[in-house]
Amino acid sequence: MKSTVILGAGGFAREVLDILLAQNGVSKQHEILGFIDENPAMKGRILNGYPVLGAFDWFASKDQGAIHAVCGIGSPVQRKKVVTEAGEMGLRFCNVIHPTAVLTPFVSLGVGVVITAGTILTNQIVIGSHVHINLGATIGHDCVIEQFCTIAPGVHLSGNVKLGIGVDVGTGAVIIQGCSIGNWTVIGAGAAVIEDLPDHVTAVGVPARVVKDRRP
Repeated sequence: MKSTVILGAGGFAREVLDILLAQNGVSKQHEILGFIDENPAMKGRILNGYPVLGAFDWFASKDQGAIHAVCGIGSPVQRKKVVTEAGEMGLRFCNVIHPTAVLTPFVSLGVGVVITAGTILTNQIVIGSHVHINLGATIGHDCVIEQFCTIAPGVHLSGNVKLGIGVDVGTGAVIIQGCSIGNWTVIGAGAAVIEDLPDHVTAVGVPARVVKDRRP
């Protein structure tokens, strides 16, 4: 059984807790310690029965190598920052997959992956580390999703779609087969992507069109 903390204490972090509890309902996998959050006002609060333990300094007196973490921060940019700090401390990451999610044996997962209820992933799919796949999303054959991507609720990826690092796909968006999306690109809610998109842009609409350059 893993001693597990959730990084972050916002809405999605509570949804991660839901998944951990659902996993424990099937087989006891996690000793859930609570949440880690850098906001000092959150320390000591109880969220759905579990405490906000404090900021990263909570780990100072702990055996970091014995604790597993999963990041409950929805923003790919912020998730990368927090995960990087946690990794430098020596924390190990675990995958959190809801029991109702459907994954074939031909899905490859990195670490720190969160897959919520009602999702379907078919075959020859590669999911990078610290990817979040939200409620009711479907991922078709031969998709490649790089690290730190967020797939919002109700997203549908057809076969052979490639998402670069940190892509953020909004609720209800659809990406047709064979499209490639560049690193850190944002796709708006309800968009229909029918062609490749470059790095660091925002695309919205049906069909999706680039409306913003997001280069640093």
